[in-house]
Order: sequence, then structure tokens, then C-alpha cells
Amino acid sequence: MITKQNYFTNKNNIIIQNDGLAMGAPSSGTLSEIFLQQIEALHIAHLAKKRMVINYFHNVDDILLIFYSNHTNIQAILTDFNSIHLNLHFTTETKQNNTTNYLDISIQKTAHNIRIAIYRKPTFTDTVIPHSSNHPTQHTYAAIR
Repeated sequence: MITKQNYFTNKNNIIIQNDGLAMGAPSSGTLSEIFLQQIEALHIAHLAKKRMVINYFHNVDDILLIFYSNHTNIQAILTDFNSIHLNLHFTTETKQNNTTNYLDISIQKTAHNIRIAIYRKPTFTDTVIPHSSNHPTQHTYAAIR
């Protein structure tokens, strides 16, 4: 019922969304997470074994794969992932200078180990919510945590 009643307005026109979940709807995040967990349960273990993926991590719509590059390549993995479901479209970002950025973490592979540092996007402003603002206290404290 929830996925069949997706509509929104644009320039005073009511538009019915035929596919997917409504952006911003309270149920969309939960339903998409349930969908992705089902997809993972059905497909990821098989693909990980087939492509020699060592570790698979996901957070919302970001995925980090660690795999043996001498046994497979990212394009083969991407092809497999994009064949899972017609409405899922995966893209890749490969490491630059042996460094991969995932969420707010910078992961650098060296000859003998892995270095981890905090990653800031180029658009990072280092701005936090001022304590005197009219935001809930827990939002202000979350920035500190």
C-alpha cells in the first residue's frame, strides 16, 4: 500500500511516482533497508565467493569491497552487481595513490599495512551548530561527539 501511493507536486502539478519509494517519506528509509538486506542475503555471499571478495561493508547506499585484485577485477564485480536487480545501478570509485575514501575515512594501503585517517570532502566547511542556536540540545552535542 505504501509503495503504491507515491505522489508529489511539482510546479502545482500532482505527479504519481510509478517506481521506487518517495524521497523524504518516513517509511522510505526502512523499506529500502529491508529491500537491500534481502538482496544481500540472496546474492552477496555467492558473488563474494565467485569474485574472491574478502570483505563487504555497506552503509545506506555506500559499499566498500575488499577483494583480491590478482584474481578478479572491479569491472567484473560491477557487472555482477548490476545484474542483481534491474532497478539497482552500482558505480565504482577506485583507489587513487593506494588510497580509498569511504564515508569519512581515508584508507591507505602501504607495503606492509593499512593506514586509516579522517577524510574530509572538498566541500567540508568545518562548521558546527552554534550552542546559542535554536536547535535541540542533542543536535548540538552530537556535533561534539
